[in-house]
Amino acid sequence: MSILSPIQKANLNFILIGLFKIRMIGFVSAKLMECNDRKTVVKIPLNWRTRNHLGSMYVGALATGADVTGAYIAFDYLARTQKKVSIVFKDMSAEFLKRADGDVFFTCLDGPEVMKAFNETIADGQRKNIQLQVVATIPAKYQDEPVAKFTMTLSMRYKK
Repeated sequence: MSILSPIQKANLNFILIGLFKIRMIGFVSAKLMECNDRKTVVKIPLNWRTRNHLGSMYVGALATGADVTGAYIAFDYLARTQKKVSIVFKDMSAEFLKRADGDVFFTCLDGPEVMKAFNETIADGQRKNIQLQVVATIPAKYQDEPVAKFTMTLSMRYKK
């Protein structure tokens, strides 16, 4: 029996990845709040590292939150299946709706689509591109009202 919960293990992985591979994740203190096959929620706190001169979150910190939230579903599924699938974002568009002046929660609900594309690329070896939607909110200030919306194309290909 494991001492750590799945979320605690994932956050430990975030820390290790942030220290050794993708330092931006560690720098912005990204923390996994919720994850299942359908939904991923990541939090980035507004602090001295993520706050710009106007008191809101840097665009780079917001982009990091969207990136890690969208990618986490794919990388978690990759780890569980242990298949050799390359995963990369091809493009990203963002719509900034309000100042991100609090701790930002990034939510992606595209888990089923990611797993479907993942399985399809394994089956036929062809590159699969899917659109992921990530919504950024500040529940403490604006409840469920988005402060930003991100659309990213996740590209996957099975490496035989």
